[in-house]
Amino acid sequence: MKRLLLAGVCAFAASLLATSSHAQGTVKIGVILPYSGQFADAATQMDDGIKLYLKQHGNKLGGKNVELIRKDTGGIAPPVAKRLAQELVTRDNVDILAGFALTPNALAAADVSAEAKKFMVDMNAATAIVTTKSPYMARTSLTVPQLIQTLGTWAEKHGLNKAYTMVTDYGPGIDAEGAFQKGFKEAGGDIVGSVRMAVQNPDFTAYVQRAKDLNPQGIFVMIPGGAQPGAFGKALAEVGINPKKTEVMGQLEIADEHALASMGDIALGIITAGHYDYNHHSKLNEEFVKAYNEDFKRNPDFFSIGAYDGMHLIDIALQKSGGKTDGESLIAAAKGASWESPRGPISIDPETRDIIQTVYIRKVEKVGGKLVNVEIASIPNVKDPVKAAMKK
Repeated sequence: MKRLLLAGVCAFAASLLATSSHAQGTVKIGVILPYSGQFADAATQMDDGIKLYLKQHGNKLGGKNVELIRKDTGGIAPPVAKRLAQELVTRDNVDILAGFALTPNALAAADVSAEAKKFMVDMNAATAIVTTKSPYMARTSLTVPQLIQTLGTWAEKHGLNKAYTMVTDYGPGIDAEGAFQKGFKEAGGDIVGSVRMAVQNPDFTAYVQRAKDLNPQGIFVMIPGGAQPGAFGKALAEVGINPKKTEVMGQLEIADEHALASMGDIALGIITAGHYDYNHHSKLNEEFVKAYNEDFKRNPDFFSIGAYDGMHLIDIALQKSGGKTDGESLIAAAKGASWESPRGPISIDPETRDIIQTVYIRKVEKVGGKLVNVEIASIPNVKDPVKAAMKK
């Protein structure tokens, strides 16, 4: 009987050791995204980017098995995002927080990251201040000023002297307005007028007419993606503004694949600043687009690449930390990380933990009978200008 009891105890102890060993070999990542609601497609693209990277790397990051725990915020819901982050840390014992399509949710979860000292990867939320809210956070997407201030500077240096700005009256729109005006005016340009438009169902025709009456050389516009770019294109046609004659400039959403499909030929000539487009010419991107299409039957977008590269950063950080999963070790390993992405060379600024990347200036053209964004200029190694200004 004693021998049987001893054997049972030994077997139980071996089971515990095996379980502990398995746990040590698995990294748990809590992914917080708006899987339902009006931003669900963005969440799907990001989740697909995550899934593709894991598939290509045998479901391992830094040599560790990966367990994803997904949480749905249902949209812009800071209190929900914070609660979910707390649950992931305290109940699910995750090692890393990731995802974050929307700035308000990222800001809320950042409090949890800072307090719990958990490594957090912002894979999309683009307001400049986001990474300042937790010393354990890094970003792999973009900042609005990084793209738009660069566009403003480029526009003035390429012959545009007078511009009008039209932005949606919400956080990203206001950020974009300030960024474009700063880049444009510091380069020597003149802002002849500006307007902030209603978030919900704006009458673009009235706003576009007001811009046309001032006869600017160019119009900068920042509106949400989805249905609004199509409505904006319709307003351009109704008012008689031709982007081939009056430069219409904007953020990348206004000329993404879905926007171009809804706008049609009125989009020809629109200029945008972006960090990724599936038409970007590189061998690595061609392979990425092919693999993404094979798995998900659609093209990747800027949401996809932010999440794909977010997983790459986690991979690098785990490798450099020797498999340590505490926040201090992972953020130290993430600082200064650099790699070749399908979008081009990128790195993590060791001082700000924000992304450094190439900003592409693109123009909508018809290639092979299809509307596409054609890169007409590239500005390498662009940092977030807001944080760069803070350091001066």
